Amino acid sequence: MRAMQIVELGKPLQMNEVEKPTPAAGEVLLRIQTCGLNFGDLLIIKGTYQEKPPLPATIGMELCGTVEALGAGVTQLKVGQKVGAYSGFGGLAEYASVPANVCVPLPDDMDTVDAAAFLIAYGTSHVGLDYKAHLKAGERLLVLGASGGVGLTAVELGKLMGAEVIAVARNDEKLAICKAAGADHLINSETDDIREIVKSLGGADVVYDPVGGDQFKAAMRACNPEARILPLGFASGEVPQIPANILLVKNLTVIGYYWGGYTRVDPKVLTDSFETLIDWYTAGKIKPHISATYSLDQANEALELLRTRKATGKVVVTIS
Repeated sequence: MRAMQIVELGKPLQMNEVEKPTPAAGEVLLRIQTCGLNFGDLLIIKGTYQEKPPLPATIGMELCGTVEALGAGVTQLKVGQKVGAYSGFGGLAEYASVPANVCVPLPDDMDTVDAAAFLIAYGTSHVGLDYKAHLKAGERLLVLGASGGVGLTAVELGKLMGAEVIAVARNDEKLAICKAAGADHLINSETDDIREIVKSLGGADVVYDPVGGDQFKAAMRACNPEARILPLGFASGEVPQIPANILLVKNLTVIGYYWGGYTRVDPKVLTDSFETLIDWYTAGKIKPHISATYSLDQANEALELLRTRKATGKVVVTIS
């Protein structure tokens, strides 16, 4: 089978012919249809992600596919079933063997491109806002990097959950997409003073931050007393150092949050979230925003769209 693989860290992926996998006990073999790309894929290529696979490695954290074969002991899935999987690796290939417990049965009418853009982005935002930050209706939610893969879902879900949403993005075109997703207020991070505008709107009760750097600092200083801050990524390249005196004075809470960690710590958090999200999708309440689709042999071009931060919403690679 064909697979786009990291052969050398920091270099473009290479198309290789590799052996089609056989599912081990507890795994399923999936024929992959689509793979959603994530910022974490770029970190894996650089060698700076928290998980470092041996090379050559096939990346692709989330995918949609059809079950082709069951490993020993797998009873919750069946051959021919359509599933999404948050496998962490393996999505940029024609087939993958993945643990059955990271597969989510999908509605037959869910579009395969939507499915590849669904689990990680919506899952990250929903667990973060609901389970971790306990966002309440009527609160003010500040979303940094609001036009990106996870940021845009945070805007959409925050509005659905009854929050007043402030979206921060890099230009007017990206802000227009945030507005279409439900943002109440728009801030251009290239030209506007985030701190002053958020304070003028009444301050932030919850901050959703996949960016870090100076935007984190500005957001923290625009928080209301007892606000909750979710740092979940550092797209700016700068991991912020948090001044404890500001936390103390404002009674702020900075919440450590790694969505993927719940696959080991408490998988039920994820499965409960997926149940809610799929219900919302089926009811027409949420819909992934797809920036672009590429073929498997164009995966490096797709990743470049993420690397240069030109994408809005999700970038998806179609395999078959």
